[in-house]
Amino acid sequence: MKLKNWALLLAFGLLLSVLVACGSGDDSAKDSSDNAAQGTENTATDGEKVLNFVNGDTIPSMDPSLATDEFGFQFLGTTMEGLYRLGENAQPQEGIAIDHEVSKDGLTWTFNLREDAKWSNGDPVTAHDFVYAWQRAVNPDTGSEYGPYMMNGVIKNATAISTGEAPVEDLGVKADGDYTLVVELENPTAYFESLTTFGTFLPLNQKFVEEQGDKFATSSDTLLANGPFLLEDWESTSNSWNLVKNDDYWDADTVQLDKMTYEVVKKPQTGVDLYEAGTVDRAPLSSDLVDQYATHADYTVEPQTSIFYLKMNQTRNEALANTNIRAAISKAFNKEAIVNEILNNGSLVANGIIPADFARLPEGSSDAGKDFREVSGDLVTYDLEKAQEYWEKGLEELGTDTVELELLGDDSESAKVMSEYLANQLSTNLPGLTVKLKNVPFKQRLDLDTNMDYDLVVSGWGPDYLDPYTFLNLFLTDGENNRMGYSNPEYDELVNATTTDLATDNVARYENFLAAEKILFEDAAIAPIYQKAVAQLVSPKVQGVLVNPFGATYEYKWASVGSAE
Repeated sequence: MKLKNWALLLAFGLLLSVLVACGSGDDSAKDSSDNAAQGTENTATDGEKVLNFVNGDTIPSMDPSLATDEFGFQFLGTTMEGLYRLGENAQPQEGIAIDHEVSKDGLTWTFNLREDAKWSNGDPVTAHDFVYAWQRAVNPDTGSEYGPYMMNGVIKNATAISTGEAPVEDLGVKADGDYTLVVELENPTAYFESLTTFGTFLPLNQKFVEEQGDKFATSSDTLLANGPFLLEDWESTSNSWNLVKNDDYWDADTVQLDKMTYEVVKKPQTGVDLYEAGTVDRAPLSSDLVDQYATHADYTVEPQTSIFYLKMNQTRNEALANTNIRAAISKAFNKEAIVNEILNNGSLVANGIIPADFARLPEGSSDAGKDFREVSGDLVTYDLEKAQEYWEKGLEELGTDTVELELLGDDSESAKVMSEYLANQLSTNLPGLTVKLKNVPFKQRLDLDTNMDYDLVVSGWGPDYLDPYTFLNLFLTDGENNRMGYSNPEYDELVNATTTDLATDNVARYENFLAAEKILFEDAAIAPIYQKAVAQLVSPKVQGVLVNPFGATYEYKWASVGSAE
């Protein structure tokens, strides 16, 4: 999943890539933060079970076909439900599907749906809702980024449909009556069950979506829910909103929370002030606040599986089309200083794209059971001497002694600190390099990234399922998330084979993954920076919240309110 809002990780000590100008009416996000600091009243009444949170920015989109960032998927996951949802230890739990069967060849999945699931307008949730939503996601007229990315090469005919070569009706998803969904895959996909928990695979009520037209998913009034909570008091520019229990949810008896409130807060100190005042129940910490609160009874650090890296657009700036220039940049900044001083939240230095403690080599391989990161090793480290050697070669090949690059980033205070640090490191360590900073609001940065209107930008990726392919497919030629012009046929062949010829040979798949990752860094396609961790203050009253390794960061279906004492 895209973790494009990397600035918020810096601002709060976490990132919840890949995404919106702040403000409600005439108020800016800064105003929202300041107003919150003055004392927002979020109190429970009549014994209501309420939790109060801050959010790093507004929600870019609540349209499952168009959402691409963590904020969108977080609130989609809270208000909607697909075939399955992630439970404890990231194990898929019953959602709209009660069970499924898989054909012997692994290509046909038949899901049996419950008959007691309803939309918030009273309509039943049926197999037809999944067919419509999945077809809509790969329909090129929709303009979905994640539909083709998640379904191409997985769902039968998705690629041909997304490229306009086949009609949407050819997609390998059919309704066999109202409560049986039959899905045909292009190739056996072992992780497909977990894939169905992801936001792009959520159902949609066709009649409602078409009635709303362009207004669909732009406000609480133009949304339908079929999950544990309803989104209230929200518009696309809102700086605050609420989630309330959905009494019509099929498993409403399991849901213990009555309400969650959210306030957009960009300043970490503001969030901590709200926490200290008892106004909010969770406050992300910036690096300076970590030092102050590391001994606090409510201080927690959560390791994550998201990787942040510097993207280098090879199409807009001639210098970045040069491998030696990119290699120089990837080795020219001190990552230890970033994780220890700028982040200071338990994040780890990243020297590859597959995170540590994410995937282990399968049985039958020579390194069976070992962590992928350990086996693959450190593929790109901070090395000033090597960086300058590559730099000199690159300048010579370009026939120049100066290069000017633009570093795009978000506009939060700590994002600017990160941008300034990277710019200083690169321009100091690489003679002749000038780095200009461009810090813009969240949505504007996402648009510039998507349109490849940048030179350098820090991006992040959280896994969508438990398989290295979720990271390595980012860099396939012309891939939906390859927004930097990188292309290597050998890399493509290795990665693509893991879903085709080698789909049922896990040992061979992982051998390809290891080889492909090495090629990625031999090409200096990206510059890995760090693996995310979350430092925050969490009230003891926040109980039963699950932290997912992929998909929506938090799962609140089983959450409850305990004593804050």
